[in-house]
Amino acid sequence: MGAAERVVTIPYAPRPLQREIHEHLDQHRWSVIVCHRRFGKTVLAVNQLIKAAALCPLQRPRFAYIAPTYKQGKAIAWDYLKHYSAPIPGVEKNESELWIQLPNQARVRIFGADNPDSLRGIYLDGVVLDEYGMMARNTFSEVLRPALSDRKGWAAFIGTPNGKNQFWEVASTAQTEPGWYYACHRASTTGIVSDDELKAARRMMTADEYDQEFECSFEASVKGAIYAAELQEARDKGRIRSVPYSPELPVHTYWDLGIGDATAIWFLQAVGSEVRLIDYHEASGEGFPYYKKVLDEKKYLYGEHWAPHDIRVRELSSGRSREETARSLGINFRTVPQQFLEDGIHAARLLLPRCYFDAEKCKAGLDALQNYRWDYNTRLQEYKAVPIHDWASHGADAFRYLAIAFKPYTTNERSPEPEAFSDGI
Repeated sequence: MGAAERVVTIPYAPRPLQREIHEHLDQHRWSVIVCHRRFGKTVLAVNQLIKAAALCPLQRPRFAYIAPTYKQGKAIAWDYLKHYSAPIPGVEKNESELWIQLPNQARVRIFGADNPDSLRGIYLDGVVLDEYGMMARNTFSEVLRPALSDRKGWAAFIGTPNGKNQFWEVASTAQTEPGWYYACHRASTTGIVSDDELKAARRMMTADEYDQEFECSFEASVKGAIYAAELQEARDKGRIRSVPYSPELPVHTYWDLGIGDATAIWFLQAVGSEVRLIDYHEASGEGFPYYKKVLDEKKYLYGEHWAPHDIRVRELSSGRSREETARSLGINFRTVPQQFLEDGIHAARLLLPRCYFDAEKCKAGLDALQNYRWDYNTRLQEYKAVPIHDWASHGADAFRYLAIAFKPYTTNERSPEPEAFSDGI
């Protein structure tokens, strides 16, 4: 050991399963760990990041812990990060930006996936995505994966299942792709939660809730999901499939306009009683010129464009409304009538049994609908009357506007020939 080196003891004693995971994380660039509640995944993740930062030989190493929201990251991981790094001599911490810096100039920082723009432009040597299934689908592919490229950084996806979303997809990839590490730890086999506690939990939880939270089931429905039953029926009846564009029919669009966050657009063709969702697009931080280009590049024959009523509000900086800005680019919006939130959700539930979704082009929109869920009051142990506002809200809100504004389009519109669908629908 050199004169400048010294032994530092971190107050962390990993359980055998945690130690095994650490060993694999050290050896694999891409890892997926599916684990039950109370497994200790956040403590594991924080200590892996501290260790990697301390031992990284590169200049100014950068590591990140990503939570679904910044608020969650601060509440769940920040105290752990400060506690476990405290024994390191010369460690610095920044309370306002949630980072610690080690003597080798390595930083570990906490971010929230609810603000993806805060992640753009950075470089990373390693990242942990905690509860990846609760993040927007493009958080890793569009934002974090490029940040890992030039220094060949690593990524670990950890969490508890919450339906068949992007966490399920990356878990499936990890089980089949060479070079990936995959682990799944269920409460019935780890012994971390006592049998008595598991029995008590089973009595108080629904079967889906227990299987998801403690047995790591991706088959269980998303907890509190608003449209779970309607989407499951759509899958069971084959209404999530390939849905081709019919060039002789107009495409109507329905928008949720983000201010500082994502804008979501559903693309619809109406054929008799069928509502065909042929496409979906979502982006963040872009103006109307970008969306005009998106519309043009898809080369659809457009009918009506619908937006929420606040598109008419004038901006103080320009004195123009977004409706006027869009009109100047050739996008002429109609406004969705105002309705109470619960009435819009009810309208969406009534419309969903008539909907066909293109499985590939509407994948991100379907994820949003699947993960749109009621907020939960942990003190009262009951669901609130409002949904959680997160990444899933944009696509779900756009669909809600669609359900409110939609009317059957029949003039000069006819059904395509039966062969438009492979099985004659």
